[in-house]
Formats: sequence, structure tokens, C-alpha cells
Amino acid sequence: MLGAFAWGFAAAATLIAGGAYALRRRVGDRALGIVMAFGSGVLISSVAYELVGEAFDTNHGNGAVAGGLFAGSAVFFLGDTLIDRMGGDKRKDSGGAQAEGSPLAIVLGTVLDGIPESIVLGLTIVVGGSVSAAFLVAVALSNVPEAVAATSGLVRSGWSGSRVLGLWTLVSLVSGLAALVGFAVFDSASSTAVAFVLAFAGGAILTMLADTMMPEAFEHAGPLVGVVTTFGFALAFALSALE
Repeated sequence: MLGAFAWGFAAAATLIAGGAYALRRRVGDRALGIVMAFGSGVLISSVAYELVGEAFDTNHGNGAVAGGLFAGSAVFFLGDTLIDRMGGDKRKDSGGAQAEGSPLAIVLGTVLDGIPESIVLGLTIVVGGSVSAAFLVAVALSNVPEAVAATSGLVRSGWSGSRVLGLWTLVSLVSGLAALVGFAVFDSASSTAVAFVLAFAGGAILTMLADTMMPEAFEHAGPLVGVVTTFGFALAFALSALE
């Protein structure tokens, strides 16, 4: 059980590393867009093979996979819309637009972005007996550009470095707890419930990518993001195939 917390925290801790790096060095917008595109490709592959594919193998034929996908997408969309209205819509902006928003909404939005991934990390231990290396790497990689972009924007909007690192530490701890919940709650769950939750997380992550990471990647790096996204997808697929 503690292992699930540790894996969830470890995957999210790259937020702290990315934030610390952004506090010390300025990352160019083009480089940031390329890294975000790579992380998006990695996550898309993991959604396809580690989440939806695993959900289908676990239980199919009763609508659990389709229901989970659309439920996850709808819940993330509604939660994100609410947080946007509270002032958290620019939480990942690298230009300092967070100054116009609400600190509470920024924190809640950042937590919302990471919870589905973390729950699944705990759930993969239930399904496979150990954490999925491919999904762990996908989450860890995708967190870096998110932290770099958001840290740059938060500092430009007036946040102190210690406050920013405190945010990433809080999110990492919550992510560890979410992974722990994913393991504890679904340890004895039915195959239908497990399939639903895996697909639910997949739908939520896809919606998050389309809403936040991919548009900003294209804004910063232009058409090159298509090629870089494919490289990220290929890497994650290779890791998944080797498991």
C-alpha cells in the first residue's frame, strides 16, 4: 500500500524538479512547446495501450470501457470549466497570465490535472501486480513541461519561488494519496469496475491533453509538434511493448 503512495509521489515529483529548473533557468517558448508535444505523445500512447487497451482486456462487452471513457471526459470537462470560471483557466500559461486569476483556482486546477493519472498508477499495481513502467514514465515526462510552463507564468505573475515549489510539493503529495486510494479502493473491485476506472482516467487525460497541453505546444512550437508528438508516442509504445 505504501508502495502505491511512493510511486504516485515519485511520478508527480517531476513537477518539483521541473519547477526548480524553471526557477534557475529560463526555458525558451519553442523548447517548451517541443517538450510539451513530446509529453503529449507519450500520454496519448499510454492512454491507448496502458489504459483503454488494458480496460478492454480486463472486461469488455458490457459497455464499461465506452462508459468510462465518456464519463471521464465529461467529468474532467465539467470540473475544468468550473475551475476556469473561478479563475484557474490560465494555470499552465508561461507568460504570467495567472496574475489575472485566483490562486485557489490555480491550485485546484493543478490538482485536478494530476488526480486521474495518479489513481491509475495505484490501479495498475492491482491489475498487474506491479506499477506499469510505461505509464509511470509517461506521467513523469508529461509533468516536466507542465511544471516549467506554469512555474514561468506564476513567477511572472508575482508568485515567489518558495510558493511555487510549495504548490508542486502539495500536488505531489496529493498525487501520492490518489495513487494510494486507487490501490486501496480497487484492490478487491470487480473486473467491470476496474475497466470502467481505467477507461475513465483515459477519457479524462485525453480531454486534458486536447484542452491544455496540445494547444499550448502548437502555439509555442508550430507544426513541428506533430513530428515530436509522434516520437513521444513511439517511445511510450516501445516501453509498453517491452513490459
